Amino acid sequence: MESDQRGAAASTRRGGSGQPRRADAERNIAAILAAAADCFARDPQASMTEIAAAAGVGRVTLYAHFPSREALLGELMDRALREVTATVAAHHLERAPADQALRTLLRSSWHLLDRNLRMLHAARRALPAETVEDRHADVLATVEQLITRGQDEGVFRTDLPAHWLVTSVYTLILAAGDQVESGRFGSAEALAALEATVGSALRST
Repeated sequence: MESDQRGAAASTRRGGSGQPRRADAERNIAAILAAAADCFARDPQASMTEIAAAAGVGRVTLYAHFPSREALLGELMDRALREVTATVAAHHLERAPADQALRTLLRSSWHLLDRNLRMLHAARRALPAETVEDRHADVLATVEQLITRGQDEGVFRTDLPAHWLVTSVYTLILAAGDQVESGRFGSAEALAALEATVGSALRST
């Protein structure tokens, strides 16, 4: 009898198909994240109920993996920014002059950010500003390295400290996204304005 109970418990842990339950959890997480990205792309105000329905899971399952809407948005933001970091790294920015490298960073990251713009906009509304900035730490560290190198190369201004110029670039990127979200700019117009403004703000005098 005891042996039967142990066997039943093992079967429950592994599921009816004999696969570990962790595989089911990973499939659910993937489905939730994909559904959430689609839902937020359509409506930044999408609810957890809508996301659960789109993912084909119950609310209990959704909340088991993501206990709040903020936690779900935070994970989506992290995934998008990891993609930005990987894309930027693939361009080997250290091989180009700092001003050219910064333009490459802006263009490559913008296309990824633009694709996730409504989700990122929702995350910025749901999460504290300092939390959002902290999640951009890797990208901002790359920007600071480029600005510092550009100051050494004489292409970026040195009358203002690098940390202030990094803050200026970060603020302008967010502003460009807001302009697209509000309909004042199309994506290409926002990128052109972003490049022009950043170039003017950083140019050596």
